[in-house]
Amino acid sequence: MLISRTFFVYVALMTSVVVASNFLVQYPLPGSIAGMNLGDLWTWGAFSYPFAFLVTDLTNRHFGPRIARRVVVAGFVVGVTFSIYFATPRIAIASGSAFLFGQLLDISVFNRLRRQTWWRAPLAGSLIGSALDTAMFFSFAFAPFFAFFGPNDSFALETAPLLGVLAAGAPRWISWGLGDLLVKVLCGIVLLLPYGALMSVIKPMPAANATAA
Repeated sequence: MLISRTFFVYVALMTSVVVASNFLVQYPLPGSIAGMNLGDLWTWGAFSYPFAFLVTDLTNRHFGPRIARRVVVAGFVVGVTFSIYFATPRIAIASGSAFLFGQLLDISVFNRLRRQTWWRAPLAGSLIGSALDTAMFFSFAFAPFFAFFGPNDSFALETAPLLGVLAAGAPRWISWGLGDLLVKVLCGIVLLLPYGALMSVIKPMPAANATAA
C-alpha cells in the first residue's frame, strides 16, 4: 500500500512538471541584460523542466529502473493528455517524444552508474538525457522540416543573434535550444543539492538493487 501511494506521488510530481513546462515553453523571458534579449535565449519552460530528471532519479534510486520507467510512462501519458489543452498539438507531440526518450535514457545511464560515487549517476543521467531531450524537443517543435507535426511558429523561425549576443544570426529556436541546454546543465548540477539532501530519506528498497543488477 505504501509503495502504491508513493508511486502515485511520483507520478503526480512528474505530471505537474511536464504540464507546467509544456505551457511555459510558449512564453519567452521578457527584458534584456547587458544588451542581450532574454527572449532570444530562454523560455520559462527551461527553468521548470529540469525537475523532471530529479523526479526520475529519485524514483530510480527508491524503486529501481522498472518502477522508474512506469512513472515516466505514466507521466508521459497524463502529461501529453493535459498538454493538448494547455499547449499546441505540435508542442505536445514534441514534448512527449523528447520527454519519453530523454527520461528513459536518463534511467539507463543512472542504472549503470548507481553503485559509483553518489553524484555520478544523477548528474550523468540528467546531462545525457537532457542533451537528447533538448535536441528532439526543439527540432520537433520548431524546425521547418517537422512542420507536419503542426504549423511553424513565425517568431521561432525569425533570425536573431545566436544566443542573443553573437553577431552570427540563426533561427531563434536554435538559440532557445542552446539556452535551454545550458539551463539544464546548470540545473543538473544545482539539483544535486536536493538529491543529496533526500538520500537519507529516500533509500533504495531491496527490490531496487535486485532490479538494477
